[in-house]
Amino acid sequence: MIRKILTSTALATCMAAPALAEDATGVLNNYSDIAAATYEDSLIAAQRLKETIDAFVAAPTAEGLTAARAAWLAARVPYQQSEVFRFGNAIVDDWEGKVNAWPLDEGLIDYVDGAYGGPTDENMLAALNVIANPTFSVSGEDIDASMITPALLEETLHEADGVEANVATGYHAIEFLLWGQDLNGHGAGAGARPYTDFIQGDGCTGGNCDRRAEYLTAATDLLISDLEWMAAQWVEGGDARETLLADPDAGIVAMLTGMGSLSYGEQAGERMRLGLMLNDPEEEHDCFADNTHNSHYYVGAGIQNVYLGEYVRIDGSLVSGPALADLVAAADADLDTEMRTRLAETMRALGRIKSAAEAGFTYDMMLERGNEAGEALIMGGVNSLVSQTQSIERVVAALDLSSIEFEGSDSLDNPSAVFE
Repeated sequence: MIRKILTSTALATCMAAPALAEDATGVLNNYSDIAAATYEDSLIAAQRLKETIDAFVAAPTAEGLTAARAAWLAARVPYQQSEVFRFGNAIVDDWEGKVNAWPLDEGLIDYVDGAYGGPTDENMLAALNVIANPTFSVSGEDIDASMITPALLEETLHEADGVEANVATGYHAIEFLLWGQDLNGHGAGAGARPYTDFIQGDGCTGGNCDRRAEYLTAATDLLISDLEWMAAQWVEGGDARETLLADPDAGIVAMLTGMGSLSYGEQAGERMRLGLMLNDPEEEHDCFADNTHNSHYYVGAGIQNVYLGEYVRIDGSLVSGPALADLVAAADADLDTEMRTRLAETMRALGRIKSAAEAGFTYDMMLERGNEAGEALIMGGVNSLVSQTQSIERVVAALDLSSIEFEGSDSLDNPSAVFE
């Protein structure tokens, strides 16, 4: 069983044995190199996405929309591998919500199906549709949105009224604009927004095509600037790297906190077990694009990257060096073998989900109540991630670390609370 220190509000609070510090410096430099490369790849992929979006917006065609969607899917591959740098690194946690927040109330951004509904007590802006409304009020303040700019999205709309579901920026806002709502429920198929939603003048569907293009461009520009900033934090002299190296013992804690929290509470719990308990396709991470199988897979790969101390870049080159695995092997060779085995088992389980989805058994189909094959696939991933986390806890003990608290999830720690 996972120890009770895994709670939904837990934070890393441990100190390592001083003897670890000397060997830890090399490991942390390589960890920072991997982070720098992963965020730089995310930036490169986002810049390629912008190229396709700029071309599409300038001359909307079905082929152009397909190209933009393909570029978005490619951009997710390096970014999802970066999520392992969350939780243990405050600089990433404080920033991550700008680029990867989900789920979102898409009615804030654009038109939605009539069944979506209107404002709710929880979110008065749930159906704002800023694309259709150049003026509106937020928290009693009149807003001029006649121009949709990165500043409007970041400073006014994102998490407006203090509501986390008001996601106006990042990958998932762009995803919604490219695909539209996925109205297939548990059936096959992603969102099906027509390219004509971006045609300027005659032929425009959905209304306000000029503003929709403006929003898509602004959100993409903002994503690039956000990724530029984060990539710079991990290079030589960057704040994230310098923070880790200033206290190597605490730096190893940050690595393990990121691995354990992402593996357990975030991935196994909030992203996988919770959606299965609720049988809700809206709980998919990349729900508009039906890309959740890839999202889960590359999150798993990111955790493995950190333990093994290696990352394959999008150009095929390898970043590698001293690894956490080396520290563990020196302390307990059998535990290193166990940890590698657990990581490989997780990747096989997530790979089975990925393969099934690519063969036509999509993740939203897996989530349907009573779908035993889907439940088996998802729970295979959940159980592997939980076992992996138990091994991470044993690594903490082997390295003579006192106590690290990992993020948890009610879906794993207190299932009855999910339905209260």
